[in-house]
Amino acid sequence: MTKKKLITLICVCVVFAGLVGGVVYMLLQKPQDTPTPTDTTQTTVPETTTAPTTVPVETAPPALEFAYEGDYLTCTTAPSVLGIDVSTFQKQINWKKVKKAGVEFVMIRLGYRGFVEGVLFEDEWAQKHYKGAKEAGLKVGGYFFSQAISQEEAKEEAEYCLQIIKGWEVEMPIVFDWEFVKDGYRTDVVTARMLTDCTKMFCHTIEQAGYQSMVYFNPTQSRKKMHMDELTDYGFWLAMYDEDIDYEYRVDMWQYTNKGKVPGVKGNVDIDLYFPREEIS
Repeated sequence: MTKKKLITLICVCVVFAGLVGGVVYMLLQKPQDTPTPTDTTQTTVPETTTAPTTVPVETAPPALEFAYEGDYLTCTTAPSVLGIDVSTFQKQINWKKVKKAGVEFVMIRLGYRGFVEGVLFEDEWAQKHYKGAKEAGLKVGGYFFSQAISQEEAKEEAEYCLQIIKGWEVEMPIVFDWEFVKDGYRTDVVTARMLTDCTKMFCHTIEQAGYQSMVYFNPTQSRKKMHMDELTDYGFWLAMYDEDIDYEYRVDMWQYTNKGKVPGVKGNVDIDLYFPREEIS
């Protein structure tokens, strides 16, 4: 055998041995396990609407149309009542001017839960706003800015509201207003299931005391963090800043702007339309 043929034979053997070794190595290796997806059922907010595919007829929105009359929106196809909602951010209100401007009701912030420490606080202007509004002849309701992370806290908030309005003449609902503040606060743990249960507890406690309850929300929160189909026994207060309502459920109150101007109120104020349910077909 020539030297050249010997070298060629050695190279072929080396290549063959490498291929065989590679196959053996692959056969002996344990396949990597497919990573198991983390169970995010309790930690991830649903990304799609929680409403039923078909909204029941009794909860579907009526065909409402709106137009401006002067400075304020009104419903042109069904009765609507003009109102505002206020808190400590609106001080020294001239309620007689508010009434003269056509406002018929006010929703007063009764209190709030701190979004860091979780302590309950009464709105420092709640009693003053109530007194002034009633003296001017306005109908009154209230809302509580909730940061509840359990049903126990939601019940505590409702009972706190009942203490604040003790002795009040209340014609409008008492509202559960839970809002997301920002990442990193105590409400990060709240799931759609938990928030829905908190909402039920607050509203149930309010209604057990003889008052009408209501739930405040914006479309994004309701679709991603609330099971709305479970809350249709209560009134809905929708925050949607527009000139029309585009929402899949019937609403009882619509906060259509947070930059309203009303005589008697310094600066911006939220303006609302209330739809008396018994009068809307």
